[in-house]
Amino acid sequence: MVTIASDQTLSILHLEDSLADHQLTALVLRRAGLHCNLRRVDSLSEFQHLTDHEPFDIILADYRLPGFTALDAWSHVAQKPQHPPFVLLSGAIGEAAAVDAIRLGIADYLLKDDLQRLPHVIARALEVHDARQAREQAVAQLQASERSLAELTEHLQTSIEQERASIAREIHDDIGGALTAVRFDVAWIGRHSTDPEMQDHAASAAEMLQHAIGASQRIMMNLRPPILEQGLVAAVQWLAAGFERRSGIPARVLSSSETVQVAADVQLVAYRTAQEALTNIAKHAHPSTVRIELSDTEGVLTLEVTDDGRGIDPAMLDKPKAFGLKGLQERARTVGGWLDISSRPGHGTSVILSVPLTSSPPQSQEMP
Repeated sequence: MVTIASDQTLSILHLEDSLADHQLTALVLRRAGLHCNLRRVDSLSEFQHLTDHEPFDIILADYRLPGFTALDAWSHVAQKPQHPPFVLLSGAIGEAAAVDAIRLGIADYLLKDDLQRLPHVIARALEVHDARQAREQAVAQLQASERSLAELTEHLQTSIEQERASIAREIHDDIGGALTAVRFDVAWIGRHSTDPEMQDHAASAAEMLQHAIGASQRIMMNLRPPILEQGLVAAVQWLAAGFERRSGIPARVLSSSETVQVAADVQLVAYRTAQEALTNIAKHAHPSTVRIELSDTEGVLTLEVTDDGRGIDPAMLDKPKAFGLKGLQERARTVGGWLDISSRPGHGTSVILSVPLTSSPPQSQEMP
């Protein structure tokens, strides 16, 4: 049973041209123990004025009034963002018209012949109205939270790329330079030493230093890929070649053109997406072939990385700790794009990045 709090006084606007029907409505509410301030109007202009300037908890309205109907009154109220529930209370409305009114957003309807049910109808309309408002508020809060999360994600991604660029510069300027200098000194020692044992140690040290220099260069390339300065197509081809060299799995790159002109931030998102997709393939997919397609036709950049490996269990995509794939999806959102992952166990996986392109030329900025 739907009830109204006993200490609650409702402000009710009654759109009714019959004083007798209004008085009967007030009597029914009073006998039901409902505390209310029931105010009657019988013209559309007065109704509009009151609803524009005063708050009401609920509106009761006869369907047909001189020169207008309740639907005219409803069309005025419905434009307000926080309008009260609107209940038809009429003796001259058919069921079809009542159903149409409900479809327009009117809360409920009640025939005057069944006026004893009015307190229950009011209580139910208020309960539904409160529930709807609570849901709308929750949705608004969720949307605000999602916007904040997206902004935080974008900030974190930018910070990560900046930190990667800083580390790459330190590796290049400090560590790489120091290792190269030491290697030259060790080689000099080896050349000028007459002790065979010393020469062997120098040669071994020089070889280890060369290995360390190569490792630092690989780390630097992963942190801040200078290949991007040659364009997205060249960068993706370089990724594919490195993947094929390390894994032995053929990786084919197809592009709609030799160069794909996109803004620097979009270019970096596409590069990181291809990089992460190839890393996942190498770790988990065990495919026989990999195919990468790049296209900038119809105003959309599309990057698709497809393999014919073992596929991904759908449950794995929803795992709370599937940070790699979730990170790709968040990266795509930072540039106004989206990521689709299509997979069936045993039939391979496709990772598709789509980013709408603007008509303005790519930004000429340094890659982070």
